[in-house]
Amino acid sequence: MKILFNNLSKKSRQRLTLSIAVLGICSAYGQEKQQDSTKVEKLDEVLVRAVRVDAKSPITHSNVTKEALAKRNLGQDIPMLLNFLPSVVTTTDAGAGIGYTGIRVRGVSSQSTNITINGIPYNDAESLGTFWVNLGDFASSTESLQLQRGVGTSTNGSGAFGASINVLTDAISKDASGEISNSFGSYNTRKHTVKFSTGLMNDHIEIAGRLSNIVSDGYIDRASADLKSYFLQGSYVDDNTLIKAITFGGKEVTYQAWNGLEDLEKLEDDRTYNTAGEYTDNNGDPQFYDNEVDNYSQDHYQLHWNQRYNNKWSTTIGLNYTKGEGYFEQYEDDTDEISAYNGIVLPTDVRIDEDADGNPIETPITDLIRRRWLDNDFYVINANANYKDNNLNLIFGGSYSHYDGDHFGEVIWAKAFSETGNIRDRYYSGNSKKNDLSIFTKANYKLNEKISLFGDLQIRNVTYKTTGTTSDIVEFAIDKDFTFFNPKAGITYSLNTGNDLYFSYARANREPNRTDFESNVNIESEQLDDFELGWRHQKGNFSFNANAYYMSYNEQLVLSGRLDDVGNPIRTNSGKSYRLGLELEAIIPVTSKLTLQPNLTLSTNKNKETIISFDDELQNLGKTDISFSPDLVAANAIVFQPIENLQMSLLSKFVGEQFMSNTEAKSSKLDSYFINDFNINYTLKMDSIFDAVIFSGLVNNIFNVKYVSNGYYYTYDDSWSNPGSIATQEGAGFYPQATTNFLVGVTMKF
Repeated sequence: MKILFNNLSKKSRQRLTLSIAVLGICSAYGQEKQQDSTKVEKLDEVLVRAVRVDAKSPITHSNVTKEALAKRNLGQDIPMLLNFLPSVVTTTDAGAGIGYTGIRVRGVSSQSTNITINGIPYNDAESLGTFWVNLGDFASSTESLQLQRGVGTSTNGSGAFGASINVLTDAISKDASGEISNSFGSYNTRKHTVKFSTGLMNDHIEIAGRLSNIVSDGYIDRASADLKSYFLQGSYVDDNTLIKAITFGGKEVTYQAWNGLEDLEKLEDDRTYNTAGEYTDNNGDPQFYDNEVDNYSQDHYQLHWNQRYNNKWSTTIGLNYTKGEGYFEQYEDDTDEISAYNGIVLPTDVRIDEDADGNPIETPITDLIRRRWLDNDFYVINANANYKDNNLNLIFGGSYSHYDGDHFGEVIWAKAFSETGNIRDRYYSGNSKKNDLSIFTKANYKLNEKISLFGDLQIRNVTYKTTGTTSDIVEFAIDKDFTFFNPKAGITYSLNTGNDLYFSYARANREPNRTDFESNVNIESEQLDDFELGWRHQKGNFSFNANAYYMSYNEQLVLSGRLDDVGNPIRTNSGKSYRLGLELEAIIPVTSKLTLQPNLTLSTNKNKETIISFDDELQNLGKTDISFSPDLVAANAIVFQPIENLQMSLLSKFVGEQFMSNTEAKSSKLDSYFINDFNINYTLKMDSIFDAVIFSGLVNNIFNVKYVSNGYYYTYDDSWSNPGSIATQEGAGFYPQATTNFLVGVTMKF
């Protein structure tokens, strides 16, 4: 190590020494690092070559750079940083963009959006969802990302049914550097990050890392978040070899806010009210349990090796191990579900109910605190080979993953225990195993100067097996095997140097998730045929993209609007359905200092036939809107840069009205909303210890709009409260978003 250190330049040694000192003293401070422009041949990009597409591919996509993310990266999660991309709708449980956040693309739920990090699948193997809360401040370690809309190209992990997002982590930096960043804002929000890079030592080895801490009280009452995260990589590079060992992860403690708000009066008058943790004390007064939290840690270990053999052939191997462990804790007030705890808990009180004839019934009840645990291991191996010449770019390979997850629940406190019961006795226990194997080959072939052809074939096999019981003490034994064939093809025609036309077809299949099986053991996999037709125009700094899509589904798993008892959305097969839309986006340089960046999505999203059971009768509602699918989504950025180091942006977003059910029930409608954010960045360049100091500010929802971006809808039988009744009742819950709020930050680069 001493030899390597001595080989550095004097300035690099000074920077490295300062970086290590800062890392040791300020383990919670610093921010995202903008890599030196002299990256080593961008070899890092080979790690995502198998799952990304280039500008000429007939796949609808958007690229987001590190620099673009950094301008708004003041603590909010990655979905919020992507909010202004075409066809994107984002939401957050806590209302302010930190904690549990979600993203929908073309109206498709986040469970149907495939996420990879350096080509490694990130979606939870069972729920198929993405928990960005476990990736606190990950934007600070992101080199770039690509959002593909529609099926996209073949990817690793669960199939994409609306979008895929592939993330590339920090690239190798040639020079030693460091960063300290702090930001503060509304709801006691704070973000502290420190980053460092040794630069290339001996022209071959780099070590880089990040530590972050984000805390926020949240807009919703008690919806606090405490997110601690880290990122560390060691890299070796030469002319033909790139090896990266990466570890990242963190721990989150988030007060639950997934109940939403079902009281419409409170939605108007007390919209920050949070029912999570609510109970009544012995005097009948309302109280809130102080530890109604989600407590989870997740650690990722990746090893990537890219080898170039000559100017045409190269290979890439990626290995991953992910360890996840944690629980959510709940206070159960006067629960009468005594049998659900397998005799662990004895009732301490009696509630007097009445039967249908008005006779008194004694119902045993108790208070208790429970924890529901996840303890899982996830293993992945990716391997692919690439052949490239002047006309052909061929990639073939495969991915295999194995998931082993334990589900169990503990009672950690109750008013009384049985003689055989002890604290933390498990009242349910189950195990899940899932194997996912896919092989693919994809090629871009330049037929001539005008025409390029794209082909992509994938075979994917999934096995899923469960044992034990669910949290509702119901036997859960699933043994499923799925084999999918997913072909894709497309053509790009270049009219001239500034205009490309493209057309593509893609087939996708996707298995149900754990919650789907819990709600219906006979639920079916879903299929999608995706047709995309587009035009890309580029002339100087002006660009315009237009894309028309038709997504035809068979047995699409759509959100029913209902939630289970832990807030997971319940989905159902919808038979035949489709999404038809037009996406427009442009970059318009009005002057050398003023730029407009608008995008617009117009769509119609329909279930061809909707049959429901209502009041014990089957009703055919005919063609209905697909849930959570607005017909109009638009965004715009007005970017003004009066001088080189100062940029101001007005960011606008409109989301049309949408239903939370597939029945178009009036009580399930979410109103349209139009919000505006203001972002400012100023860079003060220096020639001392610090190379630059960057000041950033973000005001969200500057016009103080009271809006709701997400919610749920459900129906229920009212016979419990009205004996003898068979009428079906309905209800809805809503997730209010924050009114005007702000974040300010300063980043020091050296």
